[in-house]
Amino acid sequence: MSDDSQRPIIVKRIKKGGHAHHGGAWKIAYADFVTAMMAFFLLMWLLGSTTRADLQGISEYFQTPLKVSLMGGSGAGDTTSIIKGGGSDLTRADGQRKAGDSTDGRKVTDTRQAEAELARAEMAKLRLLKEKVEAAIAANPILSQFRHQLLIDITTEGLRIQIVDEQNRPMFAIGSAELQPYTREIVREIGALLDDVPNRIGLSGHTDATRYYGGERGYSNWELSADRGNAVRRELLVGGMQEQRIARVIGLASSVLLNPNDAHDPVNRRVSIIVMNKKAEEAAMNDGGVVEAEKPAAIQVTPQGIIAPAEPPDVDAPHG
Repeated sequence: MSDDSQRPIIVKRIKKGGHAHHGGAWKIAYADFVTAMMAFFLLMWLLGSTTRADLQGISEYFQTPLKVSLMGGSGAGDTTSIIKGGGSDLTRADGQRKAGDSTDGRKVTDTRQAEAELARAEMAKLRLLKEKVEAAIAANPILSQFRHQLLIDITTEGLRIQIVDEQNRPMFAIGSAELQPYTREIVREIGALLDDVPNRIGLSGHTDATRYYGGERGYSNWELSADRGNAVRRELLVGGMQEQRIARVIGLASSVLLNPNDAHDPVNRRVSIIVMNKKAEEAAMNDGGVVEAEKPAAIQVTPQGIIAPAEPPDVDAPHG
């Protein structure tokens, strides 16, 4: 009988693995699933918030990927397309329209807002022009010595440059429309200064309230102020201003006083050069416009003379 004590002792160790839920592989799979779901819902949200016309444009773009190259690169073709490379304007399809467009294809604009924006832009230009004129007067040796007689401000009609009289330095000869030699120099320099401004120019002559020696029935301050305005107009043209730039020359006599407290003050004798804004220019060119309350009846001209329109019948008059 063999000796059992001589047999080797074999010890079997069974290694038991952990359950699947104790591992980390499922976390990776779950993270991939969550990422995919997030991407899916993001895609659905984008599709839901994109208009049908935009989707159609994107679809056409991917169906013809070489379209940009064939049409000449980026920006080629119809620039109104939402997809670079051309094509029809798909933002106008399927009942959609761009902001500012009406259903009949005409632009919808707020007239009051547009006029306000235009007025603000024009006012800014006039302020810049005022600064430019003031700087030019200060730099010009001829104008700078008369700067106390040059009044510059912005009115409802535009930028106004007033050349006023001083007690010992009048612009014109007394009771005359003849400019003094230094006044000619002032006006000519202003004409050259305003030659580059695109706005039209309005001129108005003013006098003080001293009655003209000829009396109001003859040659009066009204004629004198108008003649002085025209004298300034001629000197502006000599200074280089184009004749078509002059839109209006008027004489106001003493109806608009610079110093209302003293109607005989020499400063009331002046000439105003107005760089007109758009509104004043249109009013001057259209003679203020016409408001037609009711359509006038036609007047007939015949060989027998002018036939006035018949008076409407009196509804209260008896018929017989």
